[in-house]
Amino acid sequence: MHDAVDATQRQDITPLGDEIFAIDTRMAGYPGITSSYLIRTERPCVIEVGTAGSAPVLRDALADLGIEAADLATIVVTHIHLDHAGGVGDIARMFPNAEIVVHRRGARHLADPARLMSSARMVWGDRLDVLFGEMRPTEAGRIRAVDTDDEVDLGGGRRLTAHYSPGHAKHHVGLVDSTTGDLYVGDAVGVYNTHTGDVRPATPPPDFDLDAALGSLRLFTDIDPQRLMFSHFGAVDSVAETLHRADEELRMWVETVREAHAGPGDLDHAVAMVRERVVSRYRPLPESAPAESQKVMDILSGVESNVAGITHWLDQVETDQREARGTR
Repeated sequence: MHDAVDATQRQDITPLGDEIFAIDTRMAGYPGITSSYLIRTERPCVIEVGTAGSAPVLRDALADLGIEAADLATIVVTHIHLDHAGGVGDIARMFPNAEIVVHRRGARHLADPARLMSSARMVWGDRLDVLFGEMRPTEAGRIRAVDTDDEVDLGGGRRLTAHYSPGHAKHHVGLVDSTTGDLYVGDAVGVYNTHTGDVRPATPPPDFDLDAALGSLRLFTDIDPQRLMFSHFGAVDSVAETLHRADEELRMWVETVREAHAGPGDLDHAVAMVRERVVSRYRPLPESAPAESQKVMDILSGVESNVAGITHWLDQVETDQREARGTR
């Protein structure tokens, strides 16, 4: 590692103590959407890389923090969605000595992202290139698949411990820093708005599962972390309050969609109900909040996406119940 410049003067780098730095990866060119984290220890580690379009932003921030191409030991992604892991292939090439760590269910998609990109293209269409870019393959031999209790060595006795945390995605892990007690939550707690203090669920199709999501929140509560390190967006100290609120919000969103789903209305009806009953409760954004960033967040994890994921889960529950009755 070389001497770092005064990176704390950069608006996209926030020092968080204990050699931890939050790096705004400026998804689609806008601030405050996706956060990467550098733990600058004997074995430097990056958690989350953002999109393919964010790779140069992350590379330059790491350079300003003293991390040269040969220095980075580990790249960890909480899950393989493109706003978290889309730049893995690019960052792996930029930092050729780094091991890439991902949950075992996501490992093969990093090595061969063709199926993942094909599915994403069907969902996002032409917006894919603007929002995410193209995930490039990562050498299979550099990928380490992990599950609960597996560890990442940060050097000097410091480590990250993985905790399987599905509900948002089947390939999701949270990570606990043994020195600080920080918990890197990915999307398992939802999306935190730094401007308002609100936390909203992240329930996109096709993997959303209410029981699994609530189980992950209980797991995180039992871990009793010092801080919650959100990928969207930033570090939060009010841990118990935020986890409790995340549980409440998730249940409220699901119950509202369930009510709409039980009636004659369509998906648009469910979206309208959520906007009226749930979203209207949230604090308005201050005028200083970047409007374009909020538009991108609304695309990533807005009402339409969340309602679609909850509806998909409700349909699957009904299918499972019908099949169970049919076997009796």
